[in-house]
Amino acid sequence: MQSLIYIACAALVLYLFLLQVFDIRHCKQKAKSQRTSKMYVLRGEIVDRYGFKLAADKTTFILYAHPNYYDYPPEKLAEILAPYLKMSVSELTKKLSQTNKKIITVKKDLDRKTVQEIKKKGLRELSYEVKNKRVYPQGTLASHVLGFYNPNADTAGGIEYKAKDYLEYVDRTITYEKSANGDIIYNISVDPADVSAPVKGKTLTLTIDSAVQHVCEKYLLKTIQKFHAPRAAAIVMEPSSGEILALAVAPNYDPNQYAKYTMQEMKNWAITDVYPPGSTFKIITVACGFMNKKINKYTKINDTGKMKIGWWDVVNYDYKTKGAPGMIDLVYLFEHSSNIGSIKISQMMTDKEFYDSLKLFNFGEKTGIDLPGESVGLLPAPKYWDVATHGAMGYGYGASVTAIQMVSAVSAIANGGTWITPHLIKYSPEEAETKIVKRRILEEQDAKDITELLVKSVENGRNPAKMDDYYIAAKTGTSRKPNANGTGYSNKLYASMIGFFPATNPKVVLYVVVDSPSGEGIWGSTVAAPVFKEISTELVRILNLNPDKNTKK
Repeated sequence: MQSLIYIACAALVLYLFLLQVFDIRHCKQKAKSQRTSKMYVLRGEIVDRYGFKLAADKTTFILYAHPNYYDYPPEKLAEILAPYLKMSVSELTKKLSQTNKKIITVKKDLDRKTVQEIKKKGLRELSYEVKNKRVYPQGTLASHVLGFYNPNADTAGGIEYKAKDYLEYVDRTITYEKSANGDIIYNISVDPADVSAPVKGKTLTLTIDSAVQHVCEKYLLKTIQKFHAPRAAAIVMEPSSGEILALAVAPNYDPNQYAKYTMQEMKNWAITDVYPPGSTFKIITVACGFMNKKINKYTKINDTGKMKIGWWDVVNYDYKTKGAPGMIDLVYLFEHSSNIGSIKISQMMTDKEFYDSLKLFNFGEKTGIDLPGESVGLLPAPKYWDVATHGAMGYGYGASVTAIQMVSAVSAIANGGTWITPHLIKYSPEEAETKIVKRRILEEQDAKDITELLVKSVENGRNPAKMDDYYIAAKTGTSRKPNANGTGYSNKLYASMIGFFPATNPKVVLYVVVDSPSGEGIWGSTVAAPVFKEISTELVRILNLNPDKNTKK
């Protein structure tokens, strides 16, 4: 028995010798890996098209005291720290006297400079914890575009979520070893420059123009307050490039305090929510008629003022006061928003022809905008159409769309017939090759003819958005809001207006939509057109657009 004990002891000694000398289980490597850390990567900044900072990381520190390691009594330690922490000696003394605690949280949100000054004192009873905070220096500006970022839970929304990999990308990984108390172990492989400064991801440049964004937000807020509307949205896009200069949702929120808001309040409904576009869709119906060679700019239609499609009786909004206008041209159709004229154009096309043309405008599909949560909209396949659905499509009720779909569709007309992916990230030419789709969907002459018709309809009428020095190709819209249960319509309305200018050389497309405005005489022309005019007046100044009207001064 005694021999067995000697053998066991000898085996144990041999095992320990091998373990420590020859490292048979790679314990050295394990220990090293446990001491090894990667440098924390700060998110890159988000800036607008001119470098105006919209989001950035801010590093702060928490200061802790460890009573078990006090070299000074609390009173003396308080005297040393008070000038740096901007706290009274008495307050600090009270805090540092909690000797029954192992760790005392002395102060949060200290900046790097303050911590460096305190470290120079060589106080071993203190330690520091690095905290990272995402800050949005412009407050609520472009909040529904930027989204938010929570570094503690690594959760995000908006462009912060979509561009996560880019914002956190670094071209090399910096590792180092730490001692038990958290200090960096400097050896021959550690470059002091690498570990003394934070590693930051790439800066993301957006297409957003902060001045344009601010103008849109300002007038949207004014509008929802005036009409007691729950929300509104405005999008400004450059038709030739697909770059979005502004995507505004009101009311907005402060991403610095995102935890105070509900997901509903932070939702970017301009890309997520669908609704019937109403009369703004008549632009698309007319364009589809052109695409299928059913109409041209000289076409005339017999507008009977009212008609029956399937089980629906459809009338023009002014039928009670003006009756049947008779033979109308397309300028009249746009100017007076003829439902009957639009239905009859849609009926010139087969179900498949109309549907295929709408698909070319990207309805029923995501536009591919670089934001999360985009909806495909609602465009039923032709096999589900009946005569009522087909007719309703003509004047903006058969399909449900998102605001971004409407903007990208009308931009194709402004862009000479070429549809282009709307986007918020400023891509390099190489990136644009893979990120941005361009496709011709309409002949250039047809696009010019439709633009001419829209301009004349604005110039002939009393559209509040008409401008003295610029031609605008635009259309207002009013549509009933579907019930929440998906069946039928409520007594609430969407009021909208979409257009582009200067019409002879389009530089911007502007879309305004207001959800459920209240009051008397609620129409696209009374609610959306005035705010369209206010925004467009500011835009021509901010963007320094050249007038295209020959006005007499």
